[in-house]
Amino acid sequence: MNDQALRELLTNTKTIAVVGFSSQAHKPSFFVAKYLQSVGYRILPINPLLNGRPSGLMNETCYPDLRTAHEATGLKIDLVDVFRREEHTPLVLEEAMNVGAGAVWLQQGIRNEWVEARAKAAGLPFVMDRCLKTEHQRLFLGA
Repeated sequence: MNDQALRELLTNTKTIAVVGFSSQAHKPSFFVAKYLQSVGYRILPINPLLNGRPSGLMNETCYPDLRTAHEATGLKIDLVDVFRREEHTPLVLEEAMNVGAGAVWLQQGIRNEWVEARAKAAGLPFVMDRCLKTEHQRLFLGA
């Protein structure tokens, strides 16, 4: 995805589900989610082990999966930010497609070409092996 398409995706995104969220402040999924929340995105933390617990993010509770988050909040999930190992990404993609998510983003270090091909075949915008926080800062803050 080129910079113009990334900028458009992030401009049109309002709600981001963070799959593989950790409530531990030193973990990348937490500080990326915290940053995204600080720049105005609604964050839905997803982690079945933290289901129903406070996330450590302002006013957000953790959900066990995308379906539950979507049903509990009534929100359209514009972007699914994935912090799960490669072998878990096909299931995340299926869940994202089932809730009508607008795009899927695999964080830096996570690659799955099969998932990429499946997302693109379904017409779902897809990014992999890039940090959402870093890309947002680069595109919007000139960092």
